Amino acid sequence: MVQHRIRTHRSSEGPAKEEQLAHRIASVATDPVEVEPSVVEMVGNRIIDNAAVAAASLRRRPVRSARAQATRHPLDPGATIMGTPTPTRVSPEWAAWANGVAVRELDFHDTFLAADYSHPGDNIPPILAVAQHLGKDGRSLVRGIATGYEIQVALVKGVCLHEHKIDHIAHLGPSAAAGIGTLLEPDTEIVYQAIQQALHVTTTTRQSRKGEISSWKAYAPAFAGKMAVESMDRAMRGEDAPSPAYEGEDGFIAYLLGGPDVEYVVELPAPGEVKRGILETYTKEHSAEYQSQALIDLARRLGPKVGDTSKVRAITIHTSHHTHYVIGTGSGDPQKMDPKASRETLDHSIPYIFAVALQDGEWHHEHSYSPERTQRPDTVELWHKISTVEDPEWTERYHATDPNKKAFGGRVVVEMADGSVIEDEIAMADAHPLGARPFTRPDYVAKFRALADGVVSPEEQDRFLALVERLPQLTAEEVHRLSFTEDAATVPRDLPTSKGIF
Repeated sequence: MVQHRIRTHRSSEGPAKEEQLAHRIASVATDPVEVEPSVVEMVGNRIIDNAAVAAASLRRRPVRSARAQATRHPLDPGATIMGTPTPTRVSPEWAAWANGVAVRELDFHDTFLAADYSHPGDNIPPILAVAQHLGKDGRSLVRGIATGYEIQVALVKGVCLHEHKIDHIAHLGPSAAAGIGTLLEPDTEIVYQAIQQALHVTTTTRQSRKGEISSWKAYAPAFAGKMAVESMDRAMRGEDAPSPAYEGEDGFIAYLLGGPDVEYVVELPAPGEVKRGILETYTKEHSAEYQSQALIDLARRLGPKVGDTSKVRAITIHTSHHTHYVIGTGSGDPQKMDPKASRETLDHSIPYIFAVALQDGEWHHEHSYSPERTQRPDTVELWHKISTVEDPEWTERYHATDPNKKAFGGRVVVEMADGSVIEDEIAMADAHPLGARPFTRPDYVAKFRALADGVVSPEEQDRFLALVERLPQLTAEEVHRLSFTEDAATVPRDLPTSKGIF
């Protein structure tokens, strides 16, 4: 790996094009390296994972709305929309939009946390959509997805957006553009311009994940994917982008990140080096913000020890800075303690999540967020007894560069009414590669089967999974069928239709 130092430059001093981060990313994207078997396996896992959470979200309003918008843009050959009752082909940027919303809606697919945080599986919908439209085979698709993950991981490690209240899709636009670049194999110059354009149009504030969180939380990554497709299309037509997008005097670093005096270090593969970034990422067993994954597992473990939760006086979760300030009481968001808050808000509320997991001994992507569950009096009482505090040790472990020391959990102290204290801690979620039950291919398949049950027919599930098993060998036509249709017989008759301008 090669460390690249980036900073703001005055317009009169450069930097040279080859020294700009966007060009270095483009060089990685156009490096014709093959993908090693472990990465191929993981790419397949994440395609299954995305399909699982998309299937579970198909009948939710934001997904129906996005799909309705996309179907207004039919195109042949086009790309497929996941879950339509019959195969529907639309323009690839709109397929990326609809599928991106479906993948992201339940906050239930993969994650990567470092200096910043992300859901690198959001790279898959736009890369797959372009592959389907342009007739790319399975080998090309795998190479493109591997690049999307590689660049996403590198940017998240090297550049913290959160401290400047910039939403993490600012890393997704460039990584998806880079992945599309690997897929299409154009000149490095074209990919360079597409990456800069994608960065320029996907830099938004973090308000989409603050306060009363709305459905835009699912739409934002889909928007970045859509912009990545459009940016590559524009660059391939010979158009360029604001440059240098990262290092410019009035650019990304200078005014949206640390400022002209700050230097960032982004580590990228050397020429000829294989891309293994996807192997550093991890998926979710539970439908909630990743920092809650380990704490849900800990709550399930603590439940029998605590017993009657009405006898709890207080619960304190000692955890990292990020967990405390993003999903804990350090956020200062009263909405995180509101029984009538949106689902998008509650899946970013560790007091709520921990209370329900402690009482129920499980977590469900629908039942755990139902109004009956969120407003249950004994749950509300327990929920409001839970607080978080930042613990320097857990903050240090959160930012550790050694994977064996990195941790996303915390220590929980339960004070009972009788004065007794119950303590326990957890470093990793059970499903994490270093957790108690690391996810492997059978776990991804089981997740897909469970979430697709009653939505996708068993025969259609089998057909989709069989294609993934042969991923690198798929023909272009088979890549076009790397999707699934909804079981029309199971669609509720009273499902509202989405209406808009079109």
